[in-house]
Amino acid sequence: MFVMTIDQRGSTGDTDRVPDLISQLAELTPDAFERSVGDELQGVVADPADVVDIALHALRAGRWYVGIGIGAVSLPGGASPREGTGAAFVAARHAVDRAKAAGSQVPLSVVPGTMGKDAEGRAVDAEGVRACANAEAVLRLLGRVVQERTDAQWRVVDALRRQEAARHGRQKQVALELGISEQSVSRTVLRSGWQEEWAARPAAAMLLDHAHSTIAHSTTARPHGEGAQ
Repeated sequence: MFVMTIDQRGSTGDTDRVPDLISQLAELTPDAFERSVGDELQGVVADPADVVDIALHALRAGRWYVGIGIGAVSLPGGASPREGTGAAFVAARHAVDRAKAAGSQVPLSVVPGTMGKDAEGRAVDAEGVRACANAEAVLRLLGRVVQERTDAQWRVVDALRRQEAARHGRQKQVALELGISEQSVSRTVLRSGWQEEWAARPAAAMLLDHAHSTIAHSTTARPHGEGAQ
């Protein structure tokens, strides 16, 4: 499972945006998100493709730190995410803290929930760490594309998505809807990186799924009590 912790940036000088984001995420995923503490929300997500959708939606606004924890989750059916336990929850907390420390990088981090330590304090689950780092790298690249898109580009991209267009878009219909030329739509789509984004989203989901499988295998293969959380 994936635990996502999303924290509002600069919340002390801004309005509380958590309720709006929770409402928006309800349209993207069947998995519930709710306020955890302060200006932070949390959810347990089953589908890696949904994790990608949620992360990029949050990054689009430029107002959120996104932490993704991968690992074991204990959450009774119908229970609130606040009632959940497991290594993925701990990892999501570390991940959002790392996102806050990202500096000029895209504020997103992916952290494994089975990263035990040896006697010298070194990580022993190196494969899980690498898998999470690969997923994080691709998500940050996609996040950069999303964050650098202008309002004019989003106007075209959102119109394409409203048209339920294929990845290459129904540009004629969008041009008619927005009252601009097809050539203008085509140029905007090219500059927005929309086609590249949608081509890469499945790769990001696949890397998250691989990280999840790697961590799950590490957990089941490790002798009882060794490096477990």
